[in-house]
Order: sequence, then C-alpha cells, then structure tokens
Amino acid sequence: MTDMSLDSLKSRVPDYAKDLKLNLGSVIGNSDLPAQQLWGTVLATAIASRSPIVLRELAPEAKANLSAEAYTAAKSAAAIMAMNNVFYRTRHLLSDHEYGTLRAGLRMNVIGNPGVEKVDFELWSFAVSAINGCGMCLDSHEQVLRKAGVDREVIQEAFKIASVIQAVGSTVEAEAVLADAE
Repeated sequence: MTDMSLDSLKSRVPDYAKDLKLNLGSVIGNSDLPAQQLWGTVLATAIASRSPIVLRELAPEAKANLSAEAYTAAKSAAAIMAMNNVFYRTRHLLSDHEYGTLRAGLRMNVIGNPGVEKVDFELWSFAVSAINGCGMCLDSHEQVLRKAGVDREVIQEAFKIASVIQAVGSTVEAEAVLADAE
C-alpha cells in the first residue's frame, strides 16, 4: 500500500488545521477496519464530501486497495445515498407526516444487490449518510449493521472517517479558493 496520495492530501491541510491532518492519518493509517471496509468508506465519503481535491488524492489509493467490484460498489453507495439522503431527510423534516405514507417510487436496486458483502455496503451507506445528515438513513443503516452483529466501535469508525474526510474537504477547498483570491 502506498501512502503517497494520503501524504499529498495531508500536505495540503494548512497548519491551523493540524488536528485534521493528524486525524486523517489516524483514521486511515491506524484503522482496525478490514481493507475493504476501510477503503470503501474512504472512497464513498470522499465522493460525498464533494471535494475534487480529496477525491483526486484518495481515489487512486482506494482503487489500489479494493477489488473492481468493491470500488464500483463504494461509488454506488455514494450515488444512491446522495439521492436517498435528500429524499428521506426531506420526508422526515416536513411537518406533514402524510408524506411518509406515500410510495417513494424511486429505484434503489443496488441496495439489494450491491456486488459486495451487504454489511460493507451498509457501512459505506451509513458513512455517506453521516456526511449528508440524514437521521432516518443513519438510523436505518445503523440498525441493519447492528442486527448483522457489527460492533458500535466499527460503526463509529465509519463516522469518524466521514467526519474527518468532510472536514479536510471543506478546509482544502476553502484554502484553494482563498489562494486564488490572493
């Protein structure tokens, strides 16, 4: 495994955000998650962060550490949750709870057949939901993971990765804009 992409990303984090740089190295470099769970979470949350810099730096390393099927499934988790998080968060936030009784009518076939172990896909979907802030989706995926015997520590590891990648993305993108403004 090469850390060049990770080191490159860490070098872009400014000194005022040193904690983020240290946390990035820690949540990826010192994770106890199996490689597929780790790198699928990294890829899915890098996509969800909406940071071209983060995605450009971390995607090659994720690709090197995942099978082709897992790489595609992690991208699928980010894609389907981008839709589901908006839909279910909106449904949950509306005062009129009758929307919750209506048929969604949205295709979500990938959730039933993601091409990887269901637990891994659920973990990646959970991590993306953390970034996108959908409480309904967080609860739903957390319950599926817990019923499958996944420990809280593993689930927390996924949202630690999500929180650090989101924060790094926000910071490096802000720095890029500020550098262009000077």
